[in-house]
Amino acid sequence: MDAGAGSGNASGGGGGASTCCYYALLGIRKNASATDIRTAYRKLAMRWHPDRWASNPGAAGEANRRFQRIQEAYSVLSDKGKKAMYDAGLFDPLDDDDQDFSDFMQEMLVMMDNVKNEKPDTLEDLQKMLQDIVNGDEGSRGVGGRVDGARRARVAPYPQQQRR
Repeated sequence: MDAGAGSGNASGGGGGASTCCYYALLGIRKNASATDIRTAYRKLAMRWHPDRWASNPGAAGEANRRFQRIQEAYSVLSDKGKKAMYDAGLFDPLDDDDQDFSDFMQEMLVMMDNVKNEKPDTLEDLQKMLQDIVNGDEGSRGVGGRVDGARRARVAPYPQQQRR
């Protein structure tokens, strides 16, 4: 039921989430949706909120540590850029300069998604581009050799060597 909350205890105290898996801490799978992440966070945050443990000073310290780790895990897994860095093993929760890198990673993910959504070239398009390259014909196809006007890098035709 709350296996994720107990798995964070393996750090032995002050080590924080850097010594445990954020997914395990929230009790979710790596492919969890944003809704699943938010639901797990809310459930654990309510259970381990320090105000709920204020009447028991002995448990209040542990509840506070768990609550902080839960918040850290949620702050990373709910942010696309930080999550991508974490999944790639590049996220360091102790490094304050990660925001710039996170922004960079977010831009890279958006660009990769745009490439995936690009309409693939047909065999005829590829044959025509090859023919244009071989013939050095640049004007018949528009920008980058594509009919639809999308930009595509072109390889310059190989220069012919003069025979002696």
